[in-house]
Amino acid sequence: MAHDTLYAIGEALIDMIPSKTGCSFAEVPSFSPRVGGAPANVCGAYARLGGDSALLTQLGDDPFGHKIIDELAACGIDTSHICLTDKANTALAFVSLEADGNRTFSFYRKPSADLLYAPEQVDTSLFANAYALHFCSVALVESPMREAHKTAIAAARSAGTIIDFDPNLRFPLWPDRDALRRTVLEFLPLADVVKISDEELEFLTGTSDIEAALPSLFVGHVQLVLYTCGSAGAYAYTRTAHGFSASKPVKAVDTTGAGDGCTANAISSLSLFLWQLHKNGVDRAALPALQADQLNQWLDFSNRFCGYSVQRYGAIDSYPTIDQL
Repeated sequence: MAHDTLYAIGEALIDMIPSKTGCSFAEVPSFSPRVGGAPANVCGAYARLGGDSALLTQLGDDPFGHKIIDELAACGIDTSHICLTDKANTALAFVSLEADGNRTFSFYRKPSADLLYAPEQVDTSLFANAYALHFCSVALVESPMREAHKTAIAAARSAGTIIDFDPNLRFPLWPDRDALRRTVLEFLPLADVVKISDEELEFLTGTSDIEAALPSLFVGHVQLVLYTCGSAGAYAYTRTAHGFSASKPVKAVDTTGAGDGCTANAISSLSLFLWQLHKNGVDRAALPALQADQLNQWLDFSNRFCGYSVQRYGAIDSYPTIDQL
C-alpha cells in the first residue's frame, strides 16, 4: 500500500478574528469565527496543494464543532477520524491583531473537547497508509490527548512514517514555562523533522544562534530542522547540508496560521515542506541525504505560499491552491 496521507493529531478550534487591528481586546468591537488550530491548518495547506490529509482529534458536539468538520471537509481534509463528545465544548481562541499583523491569544479551553481525546480512540492501523504524522505542543499539556500523541507517534514510528514536530509555543496554555520546555524537549527526539522559529530558539536551546543550537536539536531521530525567521527568511538543515530562502517583502494583514501553512514570512511550515518531500518521493530513510539545492528550492516555494497567505485573513481560508500560486 502506498504511503500517501498526511495525518495530524491535536487541536482543531475556532479562531475568533477581531474586526479591528492595532488595539486591545477591550477595544475590539466584534470577532469573526474562523476555523483554525495548527494541526488543522497543516492539513488544510497540504490539501490545498492536492495532497491527502486527515485530522485525528475530538470536537464538542456543538455548533462550532460541526462548523469545523464542515469546513475541513470542504477543504478536502478527511474528517472521518474526528470524534465528537458532549463532555466538553470545542476550543475557542480569541485573537488580538496588532497593526503589523502579529497576534496575542486568549484561549477558552479548560478543558476543551480535544484534550479529552484518549489513546484508545487512535486507530493505529491508519499509519500503514501514512506518509507523515504532524503534531505540535499545544495539545501536549497533561491530558488524555497527550497520551494519545504517544500512542500515535509509536504506531507511526513502527510503520515507517515520517514524524514531524512544530513546538508552536503558546505560553498562556501552560501552568509554567518550565513545564512547556520540559515537554517539548521530551517529545523533540521522537520526531524526524522539527520546525522551530527564531522566537522559540533561545527559550528551548539556551542560545539565539542557530548554528550553536543545532547539536541540541539533532537529537534522537531528528534528521531535518526547519528554522524560520519571519521576514528574515527561512533555513533548512540536515546533519550535513543546509539551505536558505529569503522572504519576499509583503504587507502582512494576519499571521494567523501562516506559520502552520508555510515555511517563511511569519513563522514556518511543515506542511508545505512535507508536501514537497512527498511529491519528490523522499521517505524517512532519504532525509539525511537531502542536498542544499533541493532545500533551497523547497524553501523558495514555501515562502511564496506564505507570502500569499499572510496578505489574507484567517488560516485555512487564506491558503492558495497550486493554480493560484
